[in-house]
Amino acid sequence: MRSAIIAVGDRPPAWVEVATADYLGRFPRNLAPRLVEIPPGRQRRAGDVARAVLDEGQRVLAAIPAGARVVLLDERGEPWRSTELAKRLAAWSHDARGVVFAIGGPDGHAEAVRARADAVWSLSALTLPHALVRVVLVEQLYRAWSIGAGHPYHRE
Repeated sequence: MRSAIIAVGDRPPAWVEVATADYLGRFPRNLAPRLVEIPPGRQRRAGDVARAVLDEGQRVLAAIPAGARVVLLDERGEPWRSTELAKRLAAWSHDARGVVFAIGGPDGHAEAVRARADAVWSLSALTLPHALVRVVLVEQLYRAWSIGAGHPYHRE
């Protein structure tokens, strides 16, 4: 199953790049999610947050492959246990849609991206820094893969 992480933000701290690369490197080559970085909207600096979110949203939508399943990351979403994520990924692997996990910018997702989402997932009720969300997401995707593969990484 093809998968991607589309993340608004294009210069994460070095520790985020190292941790993300570490987890992506643990996947079998053909199963590692592809990371697509969307630069943040420039209008935010000029104080036009709404325009920045709209601009980011348009670029996120353009990066989503046709027909892909979209999972929006948002603290107001539905919480999934790691084992539930593993079950969802296993079920989704039976179709050709692929799945995209979308991480919004500092002011959240554009309404058009929300409307395109097939699911809204909360990693935590806490508001997390977007760079940290990348690391937690890729670790959880690796954990879900390891559950499905019977790999000993996950322990309950």
